[in-house]
Amino acid sequence: MLLISCPWCGPRAEVEFRCGGQSHIARPEPSETVSDEDWNSYLFSRLNPKGIHLERWAHIHGCRQWFNVARDTVDHSILAVYRMGESAPEFHP
Repeated sequence: MLLISCPWCGPRAEVEFRCGGQSHIARPEPSETVSDEDWNSYLFSRLNPKGIHLERWAHIHGCRQWFNVARDTVDHSILAVYRMGESAPEFHP
């Protein structure tokens, strides 16, 4: 089980949270000029890396806030937690 540190509530068990998928996905704009291919990519194409992945998580059984998590998909370790609107941390190999 993961121990996730909510930016508002502190460390909590994984069962209190839900993953919302990949973070930092920008909606294509302006909507009148977006091609079907670009819209399809925005809706359905997501990264699935082996290694560091930036994800959105919600503390659904707590403060109900959304935040971002940098998680290593190999060993499921959490490398960083940061609030929505903040820049993703840089990771160097």
